[in-house]
Amino acid sequence: MLILRKWPFDGFISSMLGAILLAAVFPSLGASHGILYMDQVTTWGVGLVFFLNGALLPTDKLKAGALNWRLHAFVQLSTYGLFPLLGVLIAWLLGRWIPSDLMLGVIYLCALSSTVSSSVTMTTIARGNITGAVFNATLSTLLGMLLTPVIVSFYVQTGATHFSISHAFFAIATNLLLPFVVGHVLRPLLLPYLKPWMKWINKIDKTVIVLIVFNAFCDSTLSGLWQAQGFYLVGQAALLASIMLALVISLTTWLSRRLQFNKEDEITAVFCGSKKSVANGVPMAKMLFGSAMPLGPIVLPIMIYHQLQLILCAMLARKYAQRPAAQDAE
Repeated sequence: MLILRKWPFDGFISSMLGAILLAAVFPSLGASHGILYMDQVTTWGVGLVFFLNGALLPTDKLKAGALNWRLHAFVQLSTYGLFPLLGVLIAWLLGRWIPSDLMLGVIYLCALSSTVSSSVTMTTIARGNITGAVFNATLSTLLGMLLTPVIVSFYVQTGATHFSISHAFFAIATNLLLPFVVGHVLRPLLLPYLKPWMKWINKIDKTVIVLIVFNAFCDSTLSGLWQAQGFYLVGQAALLASIMLALVISLTTWLSRRLQFNKEDEITAVFCGSKKSVANGVPMAKMLFGSAMPLGPIVLPIMIYHQLQLILCAMLARKYAQRPAAQDAE
């Protein structure tokens, strides 16, 4: 019972699993160009999510945390350097046994930005550098709009899958970056009206993600992907996500100690440098790959990685929180 109480299996994960099951039973309901026009609904939903994210961006906290450049460089190089290198290594070692769509999903996972909410939450629980976590998580999100399609394009252009980097940048600019910038410019006007509704606003991004997952798995079911691969594909994705998380947690911990970060900065480096954002990843996949590729196996690794990182990082946060206060300055 103690294990069950500690298991972070929240309503968001349950909703995504429910969407997958519904897609398996009624795939035509949420298919692209279907009766619910789910592809168009999710496109507008993604724009709304990034508009609200821009309006809620805490500029003052970003300015306060901007000076710790060693920590910032470490986190961003982990997110957009270490991760992609590990992804390419895994593709080189295991790619011949992994379906190409799933392997693309692993590379896409490696190219994504870090999380915001869970990185800051875990850092807070572990008594880490909270300001540094806010700065790096937000900076990672902004950089991801540029770097994620570039990293994916480097991998895809070496394979047989067609990927248009110009189309990807246009989709990101119009559907993600533009709403984000407009929202942030209007932040002073909108924030007083948004604050009373924060409880509901926090549910919008999760709702849009669940709808995108539903749409993606409906399309995959209709294409026959799951009848051909089924649990074998899910097992492969879970194994790859587990390997990736174990490697990144181990390496970021070891490197931050070699660089002699104090304990607070080490915590921020590990939590921000090892996380990947399902909140940005699933909507961005829709923009990058659209209907040209099956989204189901592409978003599967990030969905599994998201759950695994919550479990492991929650355990690490509790362990860090138990340290004596004197270690913080070491």
